[in-house]
Parts: sequence; structure tokens; C-alpha cells
Amino acid sequence: MSIKLTFHGHATFSMDVDGTHIVVDPFFAPNNPAATQSAKDIAADYILQTHGHGDHIADTVGLAKRTGALVIANFEIANWLGAQGVEKVHGQHLGGGFHHPHPLGYVKMTPALHGSGLPDGSYGGMPAGFLLNIQGKKIYFAGDTALFSDMALIGAVGLDLAILPIGDNFTMGPDDALLALGYLKPKAVIPCHYNTWPPIAQDVEAWAKRVSQETDTMPIVLNSGDTYTL
Repeated sequence: MSIKLTFHGHATFSMDVDGTHIVVDPFFAPNNPAATQSAKDIAADYILQTHGHGDHIADTVGLAKRTGALVIANFEIANWLGAQGVEKVHGQHLGGGFHHPHPLGYVKMTPALHGSGLPDGSYGGMPAGFLLNIQGKKIYFAGDTALFSDMALIGAVGLDLAILPIGDNFTMGPDDALLALGYLKPKAVIPCHYNTWPPIAQDVEAWAKRVSQETDTMPIVLNSGDTYTL
């Protein structure tokens, strides 16, 4: 039994958990310039939506309609998706968790400091991250966020993996992401939300070197299309 996590560029990930497919923030080619696959190539049983910005939700409606996936999002985005014709949605909110069917299991929405307007200008509610407990592995998708000290409370559960933005400008930059690791203390970290466009260009290998030298966390740098197995 394993969890195979694939990075699709920018902040989009998919997970294959023994044949169950989970997608986080669907943003694929040609919308995502860093992606090597289009949404039509992706399988999905569940979609986790951190917030409503176009670079995270551009392919959610199409993917959900084609696959019949259940979309888990904040209540406002869940209602918006329903109005777009998405039939299976589950609304949660910050601090709230829910026991979804095996193997997805318990999914908790965590705070994120960011915006969440939807592509058509609708209100997207509060942005979020996701804390997952899948097959005994605790995985934290921070979403688009600034650094905040209450990340220590998230890390207190004992994280196996954290996925953090490092691009700066719109989210945490490399320095703040390094400080975040001090609060979260995960066993491993995967950086995301960098190098998609010039405003978020970063030297990811230099950041990974600092993680190795300054923390007890193992950095895992994935190129678009690469897979990491937990």
C-alpha cells in the first residue's frame, strides 16, 4: 500500500492511493504553462480545492464533470461549483474536518493567509490549506499562504510531508518558507508555486540546500510530471 504523489507544476498535485485518485487545485495545460498534461489526461475521484484563484481552479469544473469526482472546498466555493453544474461537492470550512470514505479518510481544512476571489468575480470565501491523514501518513498542503506562527499547531500532529509555496510576491518566499519548516517540523517538504511566471522565479535548488543545512527536514524537489512515493 502506497501513496504516489505527482507534481504537475505550479501548485497542482495528484495522488494515487491504491487506485483512488485525488487531485489538488486542478490547473493543467494549456492553462498552466508548467504542466505537461491536460485535464483530459487526468483521473480523479476526489478534488481538493484550496481557494478560488484561476491558477488553482481553472480546470476544476471540467475535470469534475468529466470524472464525476467529489470536490471538497470551502462552503462558498462548493456552492459556486454547484451553480456551474458540478454535481458532487462537499463544503467544509477552516478548522473543520470530515471523515470521507476510505482511502481518503479524515480531511481537515486549515487556515491560509491569502485571497480567494473566483474567476467570474464571485466571492470565494476564505482560502485554506488541507491536512490529510491517509493510510497513517499525515500530509499538509499549505495552499497559497503567508507565514503564520500557528503553523506550529498544524505541525504538532507530526507531519510526514508538507507542501509549501516558496515563490514570494503572492505567497511565502524562500526565507519565510524556511521559517515555516521551523513551526511545522515535517519529515519531508516539497516546494511549489515558483518559476511559473517571472514574478515568482526562485532558485529552488539553493532553497533545498538551505533546508538540508538548516533544518532536520528532507527537501524533495520535483519537476513537473515527477512522482514521489510515501
